[in-house]
Amino acid sequence: MKRRDFILSGSALTLLPAAVSASTGIAYNPGLVEKELAAGKTVFLDFYTSWCTTCASQGRTIEALRAADPAYDEAITFISIDWDIHSDAPISRSLNIPRRSTLVVLKGDKELGRIVAGTRNAEIKALLDTALAASA
Repeated sequence: MKRRDFILSGSALTLLPAAVSASTGIAYNPGLVEKELAAGKTVFLDFYTSWCTTCASQGRTIEALRAADPAYDEAITFISIDWDIHSDAPISRSLNIPRRSTLVVLKGDKELGRIVAGTRNAEIKALLDTALAASA
């Protein structure tokens, strides 16, 4: 292997964690959550940051659960909200989001469940199952 190729490969691997975002859904923009809820959808919000290890753990768990059960993607709208950008946005304030690594499920005008900084597979699966049941 040429030295240049080795250095480029090493650089790419170093940047990989930053490139693999902790987010698990559609990128948030103002009005998106309200639009999805008005359409009768069940919404799963992931308040994350790209540098948060708890967020990354949650993201890996959510992605694994979604891969194992396609019903989640069929029934739930996943929206990722970058906490670094939207921590003071109306959506964060109206839901009283305390910090990054917060997961919230909404349906209509109700909050169905929330996890703050939790990373256990069973806890996240229970929240996803709550969302799935609400969408039926």
